[in-house]
Amino acid sequence: MSDRPKGTLYLIPVALGGDNASSLVPPATLDAARRLRTFITENAKSARRFLKAIAHPRPLQQMNFHALDEHTRDVEPLLALLLSGEDCGLMSEAGCPAVADPGSALVRRAHQAGVHVVPLVGPSSIVLALMASGLSGQRFAFHGYLPVDRIERARKLKDLEARASDETQIFIETPYRNGALLSALLENCGGDTLLCVAVDLTLPAEFVTTRTISEWKTKPPVLDRRLAVFLLSRAST
Repeated sequence: MSDRPKGTLYLIPVALGGDNASSLVPPATLDAARRLRTFITENAKSARRFLKAIAHPRPLQQMNFHALDEHTRDVEPLLALLLSGEDCGLMSEAGCPAVADPGSALVRRAHQAGVHVVPLVGPSSIVLALMASGLSGQRFAFHGYLPVDRIERARKLKDLEARASDETQIFIETPYRNGALLSALLENCGGDTLLCVAVDLTLPAEFVTTRTISEWKTKPPVLDRRLAVFLLSRAST
């Protein structure tokens, strides 16, 4: 076994959109990102935009970018970078890496290999939505993306609504399917069920509102191609 020191894996939250990275990401996180030259990214284009926005001192051409996305089947080459002594930054396309993000596979392997993992502070759309929803933050569950198939999605929503009496249920959708998900919520959930819709968090167009399903039916929001988080609850407030 090599005695070469292992690198450190830094988990770097990035801005949720726009060009406001420097104002939303804490200075300590920005400093850590600026010290690195190797990044493992869900989307290299957005990673480069983020690094440019935070005034990384190294030219982009001198940085190394390695993909880790939904199509990545083998994280061993990425782990090898860390085992060779290279410090790396793991970055999601937006928000926190390894949360609703394929980065968790690399983090798990890093732990198994004895690599130091350092989570850094930054924006999380899931936590921000829960904070602003007015729904219970004592017990909650995050489900990621719901089924695309209409029948399976309706069945899942019924299940989540039943569980929403005990804990807040949180889920997301691809922006171009937001409208379909909202329609399914209004069609399948009871009128007194509480639904929070949190859209474009931290951006100028930010919108966070909690209403009953019956209230949403009177004036549903336009969500097409906007980043949204949905939260369900049946608990009394």
